[in-house]
Amino acid sequence: MFHPLPSSLLLLLLLYALFLSVVYAAEPSSAASAAHLRPGYYSSTCPGAESTVRGVIRRAMARERRSAASLSLSNINSLRSYDVIDEVKEEVERECPGVVSCADIIVMAARDAVVLSGGPYWDVKLGRVDSLTASQEDADRIMPSPRANATSLINLFAQFNLTVTDLVALSGSHSIGEGRCFSIVFRLYNQSGSGRPDPHMDSEFRGKLDTLCPKGGDGNVTGGLDATPVVFDNQYFKDLVRLRGFLNSDQTLYSDNEKTREPVECFSRDQEAFFAAFVEGMVRMGDLQSGRRGEIRRNCRVVNGQSMSVDFMDINGQGRRILEE
Repeated sequence: MFHPLPSSLLLLLLLYALFLSVVYAAEPSSAASAAHLRPGYYSSTCPGAESTVRGVIRRAMARERRSAASLSLSNINSLRSYDVIDEVKEEVERECPGVVSCADIIVMAARDAVVLSGGPYWDVKLGRVDSLTASQEDADRIMPSPRANATSLINLFAQFNLTVTDLVALSGSHSIGEGRCFSIVFRLYNQSGSGRPDPHMDSEFRGKLDTLCPKGGDGNVTGGLDATPVVFDNQYFKDLVRLRGFLNSDQTLYSDNEKTREPVECFSRDQEAFFAAFVEGMVRMGDLQSGRRGEIRRNCRVVNGQSMSVDFMDINGQGRRILEE
């Protein structure tokens, strides 16, 4: 039986796919725009690229259980969960040195993580290059917070010409994974500074979360983001309708905004509609391009020819610093 990738990794893949235009994807002078991205881009230059990526993701899912130490669902310092992407890049480089971009690897890995968790398949467009700069601060600034409300999420996605339906469908990536108590204690004990719990929470569900995440307890304890946290399905939306969303940024889509409530209700009733909208949203995200010149990175964490220290957490939750080049 497959075990899902650590939830932060799946979320990381989806979010980095969303924000490729800011963090990684760039456009060389010889390649035009998203119109030039296409399925099968590496069919002649690296024909085994997609199967290599899928193989690494499959092995990672088979060996790794969800671990509190690997979670970073506030998304700050998300690169701490990037080890599997490093592994993919190393294998692809051995097969086809200097050919496949990190941006394309992330898009392929996102698709494969979803499919191997029971979700839909789609052909990914490829042909991106990697940016010549990268800023953790810039990435953190645009990553959605678990405390975000529906209005702020709508506005964030609109900056990238993504619709309300895209927002809701792509939030369904939380069908897989676990979240930390750290991300929800404010909902349980001090929503909006009121000193009270979030009123948009089923009382029985809140009681379970109170037990899981007592006030003053261990913030690294984790709970499922939905009732089926190892399967990519529409249970996430069913839970939102029942006021059983784990994160504030999830429950707000049903409880706080009419624009997002309608697609939540639709997807809760119709899993195929959710899958179709999710695929459409992923394709639209993958088409985002920055219009800047780029390169094929040898190491996804650093621009070619540049060395830097990278702080991250290993799978045991221990801080590590490595010098990368």
